[in-house]
Amino acid sequence: MMRNALGWVVCAGLLVAGAAVAADKVDPGKSEYDVNCAVCHGLTGKGDGPYKLSLSKAPSDLTLLQRKNNGTYPFDRVYEVIDGRANIAAHGTREMPIWGRRYTTRAADYYVDVPYDPEAYVRGRILAVTEYVYRLQVK
Repeated sequence: MMRNALGWVVCAGLLVAGAAVAADKVDPGKSEYDVNCAVCHGLTGKGDGPYKLSLSKAPSDLTLLQRKNNGTYPFDRVYEVIDGRANIAAHGTREMPIWGRRYTTRAADYYVDVPYDPEAYVRGRILAVTEYVYRLQVK
């Protein structure tokens, strides 16, 4: 009987621990956005971040991208703008950081002693942010 009780206590403890882990799910897109984008675009993506006043051009309201594109989220365009390594004439001057270059540098710092594909690292980070910006769209 005591053995069964101990088993239930251990089982209950594992369930509680599992629930705590599930409640703290990792959201790489949101994390990346919060660390790198929110200072300009704001936590909600409306272009009202704390750096807004120090920029010569106001940051875009990222919540309206889909609406401004006839109801279709411009995934490729958002990806290209975040990456920034390709010259996009319509973007105008580039105050926004070139995240593709920065992520490439971070990959080199992160994977010092192991072989890696820097482009896979860069794509993963940019795809995560691009998908998170999709979730910010006004419905």
